[in-house]
Amino acid sequence: MNQKLRKIAVLGYIAKGTVYGITGVLALFSAFNMGGQKAGKLEVIDYLENQPFGTVIILILGLGLLCFALWRFIVSIYDPEDYGTDIKGLGKRVGFFVSGFVYASIGVFAILDALNITSLIAKGGGGGNTSLQNGTLSALIFIVVGAGLALKGIFQFLKIQNGDVLKKLNLQNINSVIKRKTVKRIGYAGLISRGIVTLIIAYFFLTAGFNLKGNSSNTVKGTAQAFSFIQEQVYGHWLLGTIAIGLICYGLYMFTMAAYRQFDV
Repeated sequence: MNQKLRKIAVLGYIAKGTVYGITGVLALFSAFNMGGQKAGKLEVIDYLENQPFGTVIILILGLGLLCFALWRFIVSIYDPEDYGTDIKGLGKRVGFFVSGFVYASIGVFAILDALNITSLIAKGGGGGNTSLQNGTLSALIFIVVGAGLALKGIFQFLKIQNGDVLKKLNLQNINSVIKRKTVKRIGYAGLISRGIVTLIIAYFFLTAGFNLKGNSSNTVKGTAQAFSFIQEQVYGHWLLGTIAIGLICYGLYMFTMAAYRQFDV
């Protein structure tokens, strides 16, 4: 594989792992009233911005997320890892492209935020609005996004069932059996938590879509609202804490991918 492309992919996995790890840590602290906050990806960027050297941190993180997005686009369009053109392969490649678009958007946002451009845009544009306008088209958008997120959430569990957690890892470089088992368990925990959060967000979108009925509007809900939803359930603090630990595990799993992923090209 082209070494430059490999480095781009590795940097991308590190950046993605950082975002999920911080998301999990903040949610864990929030679950047990130890500070922290219920944060999605964009809120994590805002949190980092307020830390010492925050501007430098989110600039580097933004570049890393753009690396991950570029890797996703390359895998989707050029298919260097030979997923193929059958229904399953095309489904994965479309998913990679959508994932690339999402992480590219977050990466661009982080860079603009680091350069203090987002605040200027917000002032010039009179402020943002996270709600979609009325009408059948808005309802359809909610439903399509919700269905896509539901498939993404289910896919996380299918990866566990199919044993895909270790599929792309070069286990020959992990000598210890205990370490291999630990990586596997961390991957399972991370995929389960990510799948649950994604399915809850999908539920928000689908509910909003079917409730619009052409004469109302709904605010887009994301990860932070999913955390609040979990915390409102019976034993919600413990549930949120468990999910948060799982997301930390997913972040660690991404770091493992950066260190041991086997590239097929």
